[in-house]
Amino acid sequence: MAKAVGIIEVYGLVAAFVAGDAGCKAANVTMEPFDRNKPANADKLPVPLIVTVKFRGSVEDVKMALEAANEAAMGVSGVITKHVITGPEDDTDKMLHLNGLDKS
Repeated sequence: MAKAVGIIEVYGLVAAFVAGDAGCKAANVTMEPFDRNKPANADKLPVPLIVTVKFRGSVEDVKMALEAANEAAMGVSGVITKHVITGPEDDTDKMLHLNGLDKS
């Protein structure tokens, strides 16, 4: 099994950078590339883009990173959801490495 992963979805790319920076400063974690989603109801959202920030590390470090990221993103545009996967299975881990920012 892989390292723990913390996932937080935020509104907009600026909030993602702020959340990622705060999480990395708060704990011994690494970040994976952001992922994005533009939902069908994007025009009704505070920012029309949802970005996923993923932290990797020990369970405790990931939890600390998520808390710092949550607080930071709430000060920008908001958080949709967050979750910790303590030990992703190999197939789940493969999916976590995918991202949509490098695709048009």
